[in-house]
Amino acid sequence: MNRIQQCFIRTRTAGRPAFIAYLTMGYPSLAASEEAADALLANGADILELGVPFSDPVADGAVIRKAAYAALEQGVTLSDVLALAKRLRAKHSDAPLIVFSYYNVIFSYGLDKFAADAAASGVDAVLPVDLPFEERDELFDVLRPHGLTLVPLVSPTTSVERAVESAKGVEDSFLYVITVKGTTGARTELPPDLKDRLSAIRAAVNMPIAAGFGISTRKQAKMIGEVADGFVVGSALVKMLGETGRIDPSALPV
Repeated sequence: MNRIQQCFIRTRTAGRPAFIAYLTMGYPSLAASEEAADALLANGADILELGVPFSDPVADGAVIRKAAYAALEQGVTLSDVLALAKRLRAKHSDAPLIVFSYYNVIFSYGLDKFAADAAASGVDAVLPVDLPFEERDELFDVLRPHGLTLVPLVSPTTSVERAVESAKGVEDSFLYVITVKGTTGARTELPPDLKDRLSAIRAAVNMPIAAGFGISTRKQAKMIGEVADGFVVGSALVKMLGETGRIDPSALPV
């Protein structure tokens, strides 16, 4: 049983959803993002997504795009993110660490080298944002021998049937369900039919589900937690870090 499975067992036993935090590594600096990641894991985050900066982050809104560009201007690379992951693993032995990246970055790094280096750094899973379901085996078949899994991503227009297909073979992970159409970014309101959609997907797949995109408040996190196994907060944390240079534990949605 891997760290992701153990994490969801812990949160279910505690009667609460898992808090999954996303940060763009290298923003506003590599050191600041590492300190923020450490603070999140020490103050309630159950799982950490380490965002790898990319020059064309098509799925991301203004906040994360700005963060990615700033990190790239400082020369932050995938190697830097993996080294950071290794340092976090030394401090947080049980927390699942997920590399959140566009596929071009991983492919350019070299699939075999990436899988080996990610495993050596204590990474548990990879979330390739723009890798289609039909093509994921190219990466997944390389990850598996190194003990790594993959986090599948489904959009608001994905049918329940396709969500079920996306979940097959990665039951030791979780299914990331995007809550809203468009790019990442905090929303004041989430879709009115979201709870019904999450309930339907959760009932159909044989793995935990977590909802992300647009979640920024305790109220939203609580609503998601009623029908999902976890919620993801990203843009709100990246914005907080960019504006203040730190993560304020009192402002976290837990």
